[in-house]
Amino acid sequence: MTSLIDVIFLLLLFFMLTSTFSKYAEVELLSAGSGTPQMADQQQPPLFIRLGMDSLSLNGSEYPLEGLLAALPATEGPAQTQTILVSLADQVNAQRLVDVLAVLGQAKGFSVQVLGAK
Repeated sequence: MTSLIDVIFLLLLFFMLTSTFSKYAEVELLSAGSGTPQMADQQQPPLFIRLGMDSLSLNGSEYPLEGLLAALPATEGPAQTQTILVSLADQVNAQRLVDVLAVLGQAKGFSVQVLGAK
């Protein structure tokens, strides 16, 4: 017959090995709101990102995830924001989307919108 301390030790060991110690990151998601549209001549055309499981294209040109931030054009002025539309392929998982949103969150002067699935 095993002692109680042995059972407690085995339970502790089991739960320590089955738990995860990864830190979850938060990504701010904003819904599209209604507001006054900007003037058409002042607004820049949106950038389009097509996100696949193994590919990422910005306006039709392929880039690695690490090179996405450098590939974004510079924004004009602090008050000027440019929209980035992110379209997802069918096989893209949530972690891939979070990775791209984390990279895009580092860029200043951009507003990111994730397009809904068909």
